Amino acid sequence: MEVHNPLQPCDCANMEDIRREIDALDQTVIKLLGRRFQYVLAASKFKTSATSVRAPERFKAMLATRRQWAEAEGLSPDAIEKMYSDLVSHFIAEEMKHWTAQQSGT
Repeated sequence: MEVHNPLQPCDCANMEDIRREIDALDQTVIKLLGRRFQYVLAASKFKTSATSVRAPERFKAMLATRRQWAEAEGLSPDAIEKMYSDLVSHFIAEEMKHWTAQQSGT
C-alpha cells in the first residue's frame, strides 16, 4: 500500500506536487462524505415521519453552522452554504427513499 506523506502548500515544488496533494485531499473528502451518508441512512431508523426525515429546522440550523465554520476557515460562507445545501438535499432525498422502504417493509 502506498503511503502518502502530504506536503504543505509552501513546500510544493511544482504543479505535479500541487495536483497530487489536491487529488489526495479530494479523495479523503469524498470518503468522508460517503461515511457521512452512512450516518444519514442510519438516522432513518430513528425517524417517525416524513417531516422528521426532512427536518427543515435542523437543515436551516445546520446550514447556519456550516456558514460559521466556513468563515472561520477563510472560505466563502455563501459557497459552502450552497455546497452543503445541494449535498444535504440530495442526502435527504436518499434518506426519504430509505425511510419509505423501511415503512413499507421492503
